[in-house]
Amino acid sequence: MNHKRIPLWQEDRDRNNYPSLDKNEKAEVAVIGAGLTGITTAYLLASNGLDVILIDRGKIGSGTSGHTTAKITAQHGMIYSEFISHFGKEQAQLYFQSQMEALAKIEELIEKHHIDCHFEKQDAYLYTNDEKNKHKLEAEFEAYRTLDIDGEGLLEMPVNFPMSYALKMKDQAQFHPMAYMDALAKAFSELGGRIYENTPVYDIDSADHRVIRAVNQHTIVCDQVVIATHFPFYEGEAFYSGRMYPSRSYVAGFTSNGKYPGGMYLSVDQQTQSLRSIIHNEEEIWLFGGGEHKTGQYKHNEEPYRLLKDMASQHFDVKEWKYEWSAQDYTTLDKMPYIGRLNKNRQKIFLATGYRKWGMTNSMVAANLITDMIIQNDNPYIDLYRPSRFHPDPDLKQFISTNTNVAKEFIMGKIGNKNDHIDKLEINTAKKVKHHGQTIGIYKDTHEKIHAVDTTCTHLGCELNWNNTEKTWDCPCHGSRFHYKGDVIEGPAIKPLNKIDYLN
Repeated sequence: MNHKRIPLWQEDRDRNNYPSLDKNEKAEVAVIGAGLTGITTAYLLASNGLDVILIDRGKIGSGTSGHTTAKITAQHGMIYSEFISHFGKEQAQLYFQSQMEALAKIEELIEKHHIDCHFEKQDAYLYTNDEKNKHKLEAEFEAYRTLDIDGEGLLEMPVNFPMSYALKMKDQAQFHPMAYMDALAKAFSELGGRIYENTPVYDIDSADHRVIRAVNQHTIVCDQVVIATHFPFYEGEAFYSGRMYPSRSYVAGFTSNGKYPGGMYLSVDQQTQSLRSIIHNEEEIWLFGGGEHKTGQYKHNEEPYRLLKDMASQHFDVKEWKYEWSAQDYTTLDKMPYIGRLNKNRQKIFLATGYRKWGMTNSMVAANLITDMIIQNDNPYIDLYRPSRFHPDPDLKQFISTNTNVAKEFIMGKIGNKNDHIDKLEINTAKKVKHHGQTIGIYKDTHEKIHAVDTTCTHLGCELNWNNTEKTWDCPCHGSRFHYKGDVIEGPAIKPLNKIDYLN
């Protein structure tokens, strides 16, 4: 059987279809983005008696939430020793506490609504086969002890990875994210919430009320807005574009001749590897992930799925390859998510972003925090996640590094193009050429038809690069991604690329 280029979460699901926005609407709160953060926030607000609208540019869970490996854990890489060093023990303790409370809240909602989403407790493991990283993992274990985290240092693991040291965090969890989101969206609707799919929005006017403007010219007037769009499409002069960077990673799913030994695994070495399993369509599927790199910054001839499969085949008895997919995530300057008010001038607009690949727990942290802020409940995590925070160490160094990289990609993209001829272009490939003095991208499809677009990102004008693995034009500055025909696949860009009549 040929493998499928979709997340297994998106397959074989009887899902509710929700209408597009076809009229002007009013609500107390509008939540933009129907991934885990948006759905959970909308549900919690409606549970507190508020009139809420949930809106998405695509389908529920069609973004990063539907492309995750879905580990529900507070073990977010080697982060606690770093947080203690940068922010102190108290702040690091609050971070861990918020993540564990999120895990418990997810489990509570699953039990409350009897959600069949393959939720199960698993131990989580960090591991290394590098002597330098072994010392770092040992330091992380000391941080666990400092913060009273239930962990264990190990010299062997249940799974057959080459390793010299591992760190276990006990009683974490995993689940099927789409089954969970579909059920929570249904529960939100039953509380009177309104959901609109396939409705891109492009702006928010902020005066006495917030006015959300959709591409189809309809509006939503509301008192408060929650931006849960992965990257905030509306930044309101808060400069989030310069305070985060995007990265992509890949997953290959396979069946094995051996039985999965249990656990969720993540290497901390340069070649990051992730592993978990799930029973899907009565088969045990092993999900092997890795290949992380900055979005839009690709090495020539690099094939991430082939590299993943080669690595997996070295360690496991692979029977059949089933799935391939990828995901995108954003990392903030200090590696802590931005959750709270957009900025001091827009107190009625909230956002959540920068989860650094750990969106399962952080989505619940964000939903709880923003709900408490809107209904004016106390919450101990407001200052910890406040988006306006800035720490000289490490924020300043990372700010300079991130924006130097953005500037480099912006400039090199504009000047570093060769004028190759179209007859040299192979089927299902693309290249940049000069056309009437303008840099454009041309793609030749399987019918040898040429699709030409302006490769200037419609977000902030960076030059796009071709992603040959996924046949998309990707922005190396802020992570927008476009179909080869120019349509937006992933924001923060809202407008499609300009199409070019290349043959004239």
